[in-house]
Amino acid sequence: MRGIALEGILGALAGLVLTSLVLRAGAAHAEAPVQDQPPPTVRVRIESGVLVGVRHEHADVFRNIPFAAPPVGPLRWRPPQPVQPWAADRLSIYPGPSCPQPMRGDNAPNEGGANGPTSEDCLQLNVFAPRNAKAAPVMVWIHGGGHRTGAGWIYDGQNFARDGVVLVAINYRLGPLGYLAHPALTKAAGAEPTGDFGLMDQIAALKWVQRNIAAFGGDPRNVTVFGESAGGMSTLALLATPSAKGLYAKAIVESGLGWFRPSSLAEKEAEGAALLEKAGAPATATAAELRALPVEKLVALDADYGPFTDGKLMTETASQALADGHFADVPLIIGSNSGEDSLMGPGPFKPERQAQIPPAARLIYRDEAAAGDETLARAIFTDRVMGGPARWVAARASGGQPSWLYYFSYVGNRFRPAMTRASHAAEIQYVFEYWGRRTPMSVVSEEDKAMASLMHACWVAFAKTSVPRCGGEAWPAYDPAKDQLMEFGAGSAVRTHFRKPQLDAMERVTLPTLGLGN
Repeated sequence: MRGIALEGILGALAGLVLTSLVLRAGAAHAEAPVQDQPPPTVRVRIESGVLVGVRHEHADVFRNIPFAAPPVGPLRWRPPQPVQPWAADRLSIYPGPSCPQPMRGDNAPNEGGANGPTSEDCLQLNVFAPRNAKAAPVMVWIHGGGHRTGAGWIYDGQNFARDGVVLVAINYRLGPLGYLAHPALTKAAGAEPTGDFGLMDQIAALKWVQRNIAAFGGDPRNVTVFGESAGGMSTLALLATPSAKGLYAKAIVESGLGWFRPSSLAEKEAEGAALLEKAGAPATATAAELRALPVEKLVALDADYGPFTDGKLMTETASQALADGHFADVPLIIGSNSGEDSLMGPGPFKPERQAQIPPAARLIYRDEAAAGDETLARAIFTDRVMGGPARWVAARASGGQPSWLYYFSYVGNRFRPAMTRASHAAEIQYVFEYWGRRTPMSVVSEEDKAMASLMHACWVAFAKTSVPRCGGEAWPAYDPAKDQLMEFGAGSAVRTHFRKPQLDAMERVTLPTLGLGN
């Protein structure tokens, strides 16, 4: 959503729509449980050696499994390389380190939900497999955190395994280590792609799944890739990347935007060169000199990170791929939350920002305008950044394999009445049907549990059958003419023409800025 040109309705609100705010979300809610004593162990042999995991009641759990060589030294800012096999059994009971990222000094979770140790040697994943599984569906989770924070180990997939799904949660390189281009790195790369290293890691993890998941009882022909926020954006990027096609059978995008302006490798090289100068790299630095920069200096570099059109790995944005028919034709679920404006931070906004709201917006957002300028600005942000793109993606994808559109508005019982909208990332707990070790079950109501059971069942059914059958009311595939979505809220139901005037307005002012060519 870089550089949104919002003529008319949103032209004066571009200052409110900051990519860095959107991309830094997806704070983790489903965290790995703490064990006083590890359960019995279980062994499995994969291509690189034997893993020793733990056997829980419903799941065999294997953590910290390397899917690529450590991207350190001469492998920093290189495509992921093969894992070196190991001879002795590898203990895979405890989480591995998070990829380098800004961390809090008090060891509390950061914006992406990560705490604890970090290391460049972080290209590992975690597997939660049903006991004695055979040809079970597989779901590969890509975490959020703005492409700068977060980790796969945070998320516990045992309830997916309980319900017959192999859940894989992955790490990928973040921040400048994951998404940075530089002229010296491009020169050193030769024929290799450069810049989109985090996306390359995700593809490497999906290839690992194809080669190894059968050892855990998973079916490599039935893989669902899914993610939230930056993970949702990554999922869309994978669907638009030719070399990733065939590594998955379906996809789910949770709050992953959908409207992306193209950028060139040259533009990203200029940005990267300016950024690395802040870390002490002169303009004449060689690739070897850049790879010698201390990781601490790199982690501190704040910028707009994420997949971009480098010309080799990713040749067009997800928006362009959808528009020209190059998007992967697989079953798709996509949606957003009612309170995505949580990314804007707390109010009240400064008066000068409120004064930027153009009169045209008040004609389309009458109810929000009547409630005040801040309510109006937040509604426009939510529709422009998440709601409008999700509907557009569902519509464009519906011409082949079916797509399904959702809107998550449920607010946990414990947050009411202070909170009235479902904030960005709020749906994760319900999808995983797991509340995290920092949420005592005493504050989780029966209503909350019912919502989690419903939403989790939808995702599981989709993984198993390619159709999200769940609850008492059928969730229809998206048809632009009928314009129906499933609302997961206090009264979950199918809605028709949901916010149609507002979302139509978002399309009119935004699509011309995306370089779609039609």
